[in-house]
Amino acid sequence: MTPILLQTFPFFALVLCGYLAARRAVLPLSAIPGLNTFVLYFALPCMLFRFGSATPLAQLLDLRLALLYLVCGLLIVALTVLLTRRGAMGWNDAAFGALVAAFPNTGFMGVPLLVAFIGSSAAGPAIVTIVVDLVVVTSLCIALSRLDSAGLQGAGQAARNALKGVAANPMPWSVLLGALASGLGYEPLGPVMATIDLLADSASPVALFTIGAVLARSQMTSAGGIALKLRAEASVVLIKLLLHPLLVAGLGWLAIRAGLGLSPFSVTVATLVAALPSASNVALLSERFGADTARIARIILWSTAWAFLSFSAAVAWLL
Repeated sequence: MTPILLQTFPFFALVLCGYLAARRAVLPLSAIPGLNTFVLYFALPCMLFRFGSATPLAQLLDLRLALLYLVCGLLIVALTVLLTRRGAMGWNDAAFGALVAAFPNTGFMGVPLLVAFIGSSAAGPAIVTIVVDLVVVTSLCIALSRLDSAGLQGAGQAARNALKGVAANPMPWSVLLGALASGLGYEPLGPVMATIDLLADSASPVALFTIGAVLARSQMTSAGGIALKLRAEASVVLIKLLLHPLLVAGLGWLAIRAGLGLSPFSVTVATLVAALPSASNVALLSERFGADTARIARIILWSTAWAFLSFSAAVAWLL
């Protein structure tokens, strides 16, 4: 367990550095959107393209893994909505609570962590889960979030708007371009590839630092203390860090036993992806759609903090 903690420590330490930099005003809050833009539109797409182009196309088109991960994601969304809709919470907050429970921080944290532990072969299954989360799970939750104001007709319009948002997102396109490059055996010219490599290498450290800064900003700009409200969000954190990976592992094991063609390696990678903390970009989406961003930020913060132990335990269990 100690070697695993030593390997995961630098990743979570970078999140802490970003958090402290923002809290101590070393990093101005006004600089955070610029860091987000750099990561989302330059560094992370280059990293995903590089992984996609270096991964055999058959791994990127693993429909069985995509279906397994999608079913688990939909079950997590349904369970979280059912738990939170019992009270007075509206569809908007319930939907984004479900999204933060089902959407792991795969792009910023998961891919570099998994590659460090398992090797570059982990990138293919991890990218499959990213596509599922970006295209299907996010679009579904945004559609559900519109049920408060416009009923089923509004949900349909929200789904169409969500698909438009996916089309404008550079990350799925970078995966697609990487897959095309892999399938065609194409490699960009030397100077172009060197530029892509530089941006890709910067993705993980800048992204992790930015996660910490985003969490600090959300805490500083929200009303009330995070520690006092932890109990209200504890169920969502537990769903994210414990139930989600157990569900993926359990259904994956059943699918393997049933002879459905899933590889144990892919199920292991998907389980570790599900064990990651919540994706930080959910807070940005919740702010855009008028949900309780402070609540989402608290869930992200505590899932990130506790994942240092829970994710390390999952690695020790599976590898």
